[in-house]
Amino acid sequence: MDEFDFIQSIKPSYYKQSSVVKGIGDDGAIIRPTFGQDLVITSDTMVENVHFSLDYMSFEDVGYRVLAANLSDVAAMGAVPRYYIVNINVPEQISNEELVLVYQGMKELADSYRVDLIGGDTVSGKEFSISITAFGSVSPELKRNRSSAEDGDIVFVTGSLGDSGYGYELLNRNEVDFNNYFVKRHVRPEPQVSFVNATEKFDRISLNDVSDGISSELNEIAQASKTNLLIEWERLPYRKELNELDEHKLDECILSFGEDFELVGTCPEKDWELLKDKCKQVGITVTNIGRVLASTKDQPSVFLHKDGERRVLQSSGYQHR
Repeated sequence: MDEFDFIQSIKPSYYKQSSVVKGIGDDGAIIRPTFGQDLVITSDTMVENVHFSLDYMSFEDVGYRVLAANLSDVAAMGAVPRYYIVNINVPEQISNEELVLVYQGMKELADSYRVDLIGGDTVSGKEFSISITAFGSVSPELKRNRSSAEDGDIVFVTGSLGDSGYGYELLNRNEVDFNNYFVKRHVRPEPQVSFVNATEKFDRISLNDVSDGISSELNEIAQASKTNLLIEWERLPYRKELNELDEHKLDECILSFGEDFELVGTCPEKDWELLKDKCKQVGITVTNIGRVLASTKDQPSVFLHKDGERRVLQSSGYQHR
């Protein structure tokens, strides 16, 4: 397959976003931004055997997973995802036909949220890595910054924690059942894009996505908002199957592993019941896991209350280099 045929094989037959004036096929894409909307831009690079593995993932799975991470970042800003650009570094042992499967995996997820592929580049190299830049739009007053937490707010998280980590644990035991809920949650996580529309009527929400581990995400909110957070271990939502893990591994899955791509954030106490109801209407569960304690001029901290003791919850998830 030559370069022209490859481009034709990944080029959309039409664009779902009316703001796309020109997509793939020229030196650049042309977008006509929606009036009154801010543009949210996020970018991630994922590398084979660091962020994904072809030992137990198909090429379609890889595409799906790397795009899911980017759409989750867009959602964590309170934005609706609109477009994405893909740059791939491809080792010689991967064929063009296999590369097309990566794009098909992305397209499967993108079609679910009406997101358009509008460009990118492919180069040859020693390692298999994929860089995606995703774009979303948000009304200026609805941006969901980490810095929006205030005294007395409810701390919440969507879905359940530790699913991806437990799926990874099963894969490491060679329990490779791709119909297993936890394995699927690791291989093909679902970004919580529906949360954005469900909560568009709320004035103030701080938000972060659970990619690097909830301990890291909570500390980022505390740091940005200059507040302390108190988290109740007994409220953290996780599935009963994780109880077969020893205490250390359970803590690691829930607090540190990340890659569940759930959303964690805060909202005013007066909004909590309505927020929970709005999320329920779109099939999202949200759980009250704690409270914003107070503003602080000192080092903001996250405290975990577990087994009658309160300790500082340090950032212990994946650290970007």
